[in-house]
Amino acid sequence: MSFSSFIDMITMLPSEAVEEYDPYKEERLGRVREVGNQAVWSLSTCKPGFGVDQLRDLSLETYWQSDGPQPHLINIQFKRKTTVQQVCIYSDFKQDESYTPNRVSIRAGTSFHDLRELEVRELSEPSGWLVFALRGADDRPLRTYHLQIAVITNHQNGRDTHMRQVRVHAPVEQRGVTVQPVGSFVSVECSQYACLR
Repeated sequence: MSFSSFIDMITMLPSEAVEEYDPYKEERLGRVREVGNQAVWSLSTCKPGFGVDQLRDLSLETYWQSDGPQPHLINIQFKRKTTVQQVCIYSDFKQDESYTPNRVSIRAGTSFHDLRELEVRELSEPSGWLVFALRGADDRPLRTYHLQIAVITNHQNGRDTHMRQVRVHAPVEQRGVTVQPVGSFVSVECSQYACLR
């Protein structure tokens, strides 16, 4: 097979063959930093054994299940003003059916009393990671004390909701350090410190 025919074959692959966004991989590669562990998490309601621990356990098999009227809320409160670049939510319609969120709102503020809506998204049978990029007024990553994820409606008019994972990412700050070559350090004075005893 020639190189050009290989390239043609790749470009004709269906869109499902495109690699799906994986926040765990992005974290491992150092492109984003997970800051959800610096926050206090609370839920509007949950069934026993299906709470915050399951929402944050890094497993796509476990989930938070709400237990009450809509909207279903996830509150993420930081101790200090925190830069947030994106929120990633894992949802799977094939497994959760009527428990799958249909309309999701992301809100931010300093407390419960001044939350403002940043984005509302209609989801159509989602399966995989949903990425909500968060921007402040000056088009920079958002700086906030409080994030709220609100599930406004579910698919098929479901009452309770399932959410399998939530990741909160901050940008990785690149601080360049220039290192100028100082010398070769081959003098007698320097070589006496070359090894440890």
